[in-house]
Amino acid sequence: MAKRRPNIVIFAIDSIRRDHMSCYGYPRRTTPYMDELARRGVLFENAYSAYIPTTPAYSSIMTGQDVVNTQMPSLRPLGPLSEDHPTLPEILRNAGYASTCVGFDGGFYRGFDNYLNFEGWCSYEDRPARKAENLNAAALPELERLAGDGAPFLLFLRHMDPHAPYLPPAPYDSMFYSGDPCDPANKSMEPVYAFKPFADFISSWIPRGCTDKDYVIAQYDGAIAYMDACIQRILTRIDELGVADNTLIVITGDHGETLYDHDCFFDHHGLYEPTLVVPLIYYWPGKVPAGVRSRAYTLHEDMIPTLLDVCGLKSAAKGVKFDGKSLKKCFADPAATPRSEFYISECTWMRKHGWRTPIWKFWEALEPDFHGKPPVELYNLVDDPEEAVNLADQEPEMVELLRGRMNAWIAKREKKTGKQNNIMNYELGTDLYIGSIATAKNLQAR
Repeated sequence: MAKRRPNIVIFAIDSIRRDHMSCYGYPRRTTPYMDELARRGVLFENAYSAYIPTTPAYSSIMTGQDVVNTQMPSLRPLGPLSEDHPTLPEILRNAGYASTCVGFDGGFYRGFDNYLNFEGWCSYEDRPARKAENLNAAALPELERLAGDGAPFLLFLRHMDPHAPYLPPAPYDSMFYSGDPCDPANKSMEPVYAFKPFADFISSWIPRGCTDKDYVIAQYDGAIAYMDACIQRILTRIDELGVADNTLIVITGDHGETLYDHDCFFDHHGLYEPTLVVPLIYYWPGKVPAGVRSRAYTLHEDMIPTLLDVCGLKSAAKGVKFDGKSLKKCFADPAATPRSEFYISECTWMRKHGWRTPIWKFWEALEPDFHGKPPVELYNLVDDPEEAVNLADQEPEMVELLRGRMNAWIAKREKKTGKQNNIMNYELGTDLYIGSIATAKNLQAR
């Protein structure tokens, strides 16, 4: 009798800040249901979205390739994903899988059998934003259909709740806040309103006269807690349908969120740690070991090789060479890692790239940015985990060492792929502006 192939359900969360999840040590209990999956599965403590934001991140998730290979360094792509790189659903189709994506259309991330959408945006006037409930309304009937059809399936769910605007429904809107959001003595929102490129957008979805940044952060945390409860509804249905024991569940994020840090207010630009770190949890009862917290450094391109390895499906990708590496051995050995340093890049609101090691992080600007940040930044992540003290001027030799490693990696990748590092083909300028929720929705369409 042929071995039964497992189902795969991926919860891909937009703008999820890992250090605001309780399973990663956040004191607010924002993610009790995901915490339970982490307790019974494998949690990676050093998972990174190395190429931000959404488009480059999902391009690597969907193909197992790095940013030079995908040619997708920016939210605004210059063209579609190359058909030279098969996507995850295309690879799994070779093994008889049905597939559905909830949260994207079929115009960019090709290969799914079905695409379902939901309303993931909401204006302040139309609050609360029931993003995760809208997703569930589309996903639950599809889950039931896929489970009933008999074929193994891939269900890819793109959650939008931690992405601005943060407008969770009650009781989550007040779960982590009891103060006065409009206290005139509080001045913490003044720099937010003073940053003109984003001021109108942020002002459009927070209470009129809001003065307290902690209120906005509490709304973000409430949105995560609300989403977590809605994720549990899908997990419950998986169990009710009798497919839980043969379903691999993955939880990750496309990138993090800066919130109030580094003057990149309530967005996800800047190559600082809050934007680059993401959650990564694998859960499959009896197949994935329980209670493992791996210290491996992992990137988005590792996901497809890992899924195929864990599920016994490597033959489905015959002839495909991935840039990522399987993490399966890290499940048994928490100290194992496929890498310890890597290239980082962003190219939507600021055009920068750099190199990160376990101790040092360096990046350089490829053009001036609208924040007026220094052209070169260097941080000692051990002594200064908050990245508060830029050491570029004090440590010029370290800057040159890390720049040399970065350039050597780029040259190697360009030679191997026959492609130029596509970040060099962009020019952003400093007159960038986001005004309305509709504009943001259009930018985020991919």
